[in-house]
Amino acid sequence: MKVLIIGCGLIGRKRALALENSDTLAACCDIDPVIAEKFGNDFSCKYFTDYWQALQEVDSDVVIIAVVNKFVKEMVLEAIKHGKHILVEKPLGRNYSEASEMFSLSQSLSITKFSVFKTGFNHRFHPAIWKAKILCDKGGIGKIFTIRARYGHGGRPGMENEWRASKDLCGGGELLDQGVHVIDLIRWFGGEIKEVYGRVETKFWEMEVEDSASAILKTRNDITASFNVSWTNWKNIFSFEIFGTKGYLRIEGLGGSYGEETLEWGKRNPKGGKPEVQFFNFPPEDISWKEEWKEFKNAIHEKREVIGNVIDGLKANEVIAALYRSSNEKKVIIFD
Repeated sequence: MKVLIIGCGLIGRKRALALENSDTLAACCDIDPVIAEKFGNDFSCKYFTDYWQALQEVDSDVVIIAVVNKFVKEMVLEAIKHGKHILVEKPLGRNYSEASEMFSLSQSLSITKFSVFKTGFNHRFHPAIWKAKILCDKGGIGKIFTIRARYGHGGRPGMENEWRASKDLCGGGELLDQGVHVIDLIRWFGGEIKEVYGRVETKFWEMEVEDSASAILKTRNDITASFNVSWTNWKNIFSFEIFGTKGYLRIEGLGGSYGEETLEWGKRNPKGGKPEVQFFNFPPEDISWKEEWKEFKNAIHEKREVIGNVIDGLKANEVIAALYRSSNEKKVIIFD
């Protein structure tokens, strides 16, 4: 695949490092000329500071977009018009409205040309999460009835001045930042969400977006899910638990500063008492970016729907919009 990466920050680099030997990084683009030039030198590719020019001049099959949320929509719409396969880092724009606009244009043009449009939900491809999904799909814990999750960190000195603290640049705070991953995983394991109740708050950081959010969700499969995401945990935390009629699955850590990535599979004892428990440990290297890229390429080659597509990004933003509304109106929001 010939690839153009727009956005040369941390995630852009992760995406570049995930490419395979058979891929060609044709060019990169960043509004900051210093960052763009360094990225170009590091990965031996041409660099641009104007994304429109890059889309016009670069011969690429795929465009990877990893920029600040405010600029996602305009870049995606232009890439769609150029007929590119697109992988855009989560979230899919600043809000549900922007995501809907991107989805609508992609659908209208897909009639005449096959293209894959994926939201970057790399958490699905963490090995513990991937194995948990396989176990669930095989009936390893029976019928799922409850999901609960925690995700967050403690921020950094000066975080209130970062781009993530800007309502204009981001559209929201922690709920849109890390919460969108949790919502995507709940949908992946539990199905479509039919009602939400949440509280979105700014508890510590002096900023115009939320630093904490808690929610209870109900899926159309009658699964109840709850989660808390926060920039006030003072320690990096990731925990995702799934409970069913025959047992449970508990995922802890994502590697690195989030701690060792592990999966615990507990099988309910029908007679009561201690369950039969099996543990899985995974290497510290974060392979999720490479695995997601492989899946994206396979979907293109096989001309099929990709795992974690544009609809998943749209649906996650829809749930987030409902949670903001629920918090403001202090009531349960039910989807039509």
